[in-house]
Amino acid sequence: MRNDKENLIVDKTFSYALEIIDYTETIRSLHKYEMAAQLFKSGTSIGANTCEAQNAESNADFIHKFKTAAKEADETGYWVRLCKASRHYPDPPTKLKTELEAIIRIISKIISSSKKK
Repeated sequence: MRNDKENLIVDKTFSYALEIIDYTETIRSLHKYEMAAQLFKSGTSIGANTCEAQNAESNADFIHKFKTAAKEADETGYWVRLCKASRHYPDPPTKLKTELEAIIRIISKIISSSKKK
């Protein structure tokens, strides 16, 4: 299933992972290591699973990888909301929320389209 052409979701999730890295470095600089680690793992995993789906062995495997990416995106949204709501963490950049919403919409569409095949 690999296709080396430009891929919107792979590119978006890669860029999102870079944004997550920047924000988690800010959190780490405040010695908030647990939250930084949670957010780092889930936020970068979205792209890792999306990238992995490009080498899926079957349509079912492709869907499974994207469902995993969707779960990681949901978890990331939780950590971002938690940071925003807590007085102990710096306010996350608005881009973390808006980009994540766009990524979730794209992943959901990919999953639903792939199920129709």
